[in-house]
Amino acid sequence: MSRLGARMRASAAAAGERVPPWVSVTLGVVCTVVGAVLLLRPFASLALLVVAVVVGAVVVGITELVGGRSPDRGEDPGAPQGPRWPHVARGLVFLALAVAVVVWPAPSIVVVAVLVGVGLVVAGVLDGVEGIRSAGVDRWTRLALGAASVVLGVLALVWPDVTVLVVAVVFGVRVVVLGVRLAVAGIRRARAQAGPPGASYTAVPDGAGGAPAAPGPPGPRRHGRVALVGAVLAVVAAGGLATVSVGLHRAAPQVDAFYDPPASAPGEPGRLLRAEPFTREIPDGATAWRILYTTTRDEGEPAVASGIVVVPDAVDADADAPPVIAWAHGTTGYARGCAPSVLAEPFESGAFFLLDDVLAHGWALVATDYVGLGTDGPHPYLVGQGEARSVLDAVRAARELDGAALGEQTVVWGHSQGGHAALWTGAVAPEYAPDVPLAGVAALAPASDLTGLVSHLENVAGGSVFASFVVEAYDAIYPDSGAAGYVRPGARFIVREMASRCLSEPGALVSVAEALSMDQPLWTTDPTAGPLGERLAENVPTGPVAAPLLVAQGASDTLILPTAQEAYVGARCAAGQPVDYRTYQGRDHVGLVQADSPLAPDLVRWTEARLAGEPPTPTCAAG
Repeated sequence: MSRLGARMRASAAAAGERVPPWVSVTLGVVCTVVGAVLLLRPFASLALLVVAVVVGAVVVGITELVGGRSPDRGEDPGAPQGPRWPHVARGLVFLALAVAVVVWPAPSIVVVAVLVGVGLVVAGVLDGVEGIRSAGVDRWTRLALGAASVVLGVLALVWPDVTVLVVAVVFGVRVVVLGVRLAVAGIRRARAQAGPPGASYTAVPDGAGGAPAAPGPPGPRRHGRVALVGAVLAVVAAGGLATVSVGLHRAAPQVDAFYDPPASAPGEPGRLLRAEPFTREIPDGATAWRILYTTTRDEGEPAVASGIVVVPDAVDADADAPPVIAWAHGTTGYARGCAPSVLAEPFESGAFFLLDDVLAHGWALVATDYVGLGTDGPHPYLVGQGEARSVLDAVRAARELDGAALGEQTVVWGHSQGGHAALWTGAVAPEYAPDVPLAGVAALAPASDLTGLVSHLENVAGGSVFASFVVEAYDAIYPDSGAAGYVRPGARFIVREMASRCLSEPGALVSVAEALSMDQPLWTTDPTAGPLGERLAENVPTGPVAAPLLVAQGASDTLILPTAQEAYVGARCAAGQPVDYRTYQGRDHVGLVQADSPLAPDLVRWTEARLAGEPPTPTCAAG
């Protein structure tokens, strides 16, 4: 498969000739056990990956140095041996690799991948040089294996976040193969040494060790053909991996020039800067635009954000302009390309499944991307003021669209991250945007208790991905929080890599695999304590919401825990905030807001009542 594996296989024969049988058997058993565990649980432990790399590299390095001659002698076992220096060079490379991994402070997965990549490239080049000096089948075998090794090494160096786990699995397979061959070689040597007097031991160039001499076996010729087939398969595997890696990176969403702000922009928030027709996933009977508009960051500095506006075409000319549903989307990622208006599924990527219901009731939709998604960051992920201002200013800017008459009534809907944004929107609207009166606020599975959520994420499969978004956002927006310093040093690079991917892109699978591979806690310090904890507490939405407030929660939600939501609602009720709190049995985090959820008709009826001016019926009232 990999060039490293071929070198392990080729070196086993030489090791069998130079070391005592019991040493070969012991090394073989160790390699087999380490490689097998890594293979069966490739994402379970970074420490295990480090051990496997070190053990494999040490064994390969020693066998190269001890062997001192080419074990692949082509068709003629008696042919002159090739030069010793390529073996010495390869042995030193792999021993240096092992030492580098050991002495590197808290090596991360990416560090291991880079070091392995260097070893693969150097070994591949040396194998190519040796192939040029060889002849016949051996030449093509070595050149093919060298090419495969170089390709794998370059991939590990250029894109370690995509290829590292594949490299780990390949390394695990090859360590197992090397271990089995070393053990078999040692056992055969022991048997040969204990055999009848006069029996001689000869090296077998297939890398399986040695056996008593036998007259006229066709092994070398057969081995040459098998080795060439294996080399070709290695090239095919490396090419396939390269294709997959390129495909993953090309699939990452990219923004276009629409999201670049103009050279000069108004300082006033809520002004429309740019608009153009938007057709992706827009149903018949509706017209849509993507918009670029001014807003402000959490600290009050001017910023630019983007969004989508959708209006129904069938509006009675004598009727009032359609009311607005201001949608605050759920988590799509932290990177700039993760804006819903950029993604292939602009609504479902942010967990919005009710566009048809909105349009069928004659309502318009204004959906912000938030600052930093689409436009320049940082993105205020779970930072209340920045999220809320993006929501309110999107509604203001949408009113300036040519061809879209929007009514004054606005109801805010938001899910997950967007539920957090919706609660903050309801709190800041009266002061920040009195020209956007809210008829209601619906927060659906909102990330309301930030301190509890962040401490809970490590208990959620893949929760470290969401934690990476929090770390990057708070580190950028609140430098005083020292958010990055709360992360274990060996995981900081992984956190940055996770935050660079969107949840809907194929590369997110790498993020999940990296999260599952962590064998130590993400945090070195309790994230709910100290300056980061203070900043998280500041962004818990505890401000009063003057508009009627609906909070909905799935009873089977494992990300936003129902117990935490109930405690939050209880605290708001105790503070005098009227809340209509509803729970839905059997619904998890995303299932709560899907089109077939019992929440969907409830949300529509609740919104109709708010737009009709009916008094709300909260489950707890102001006291």
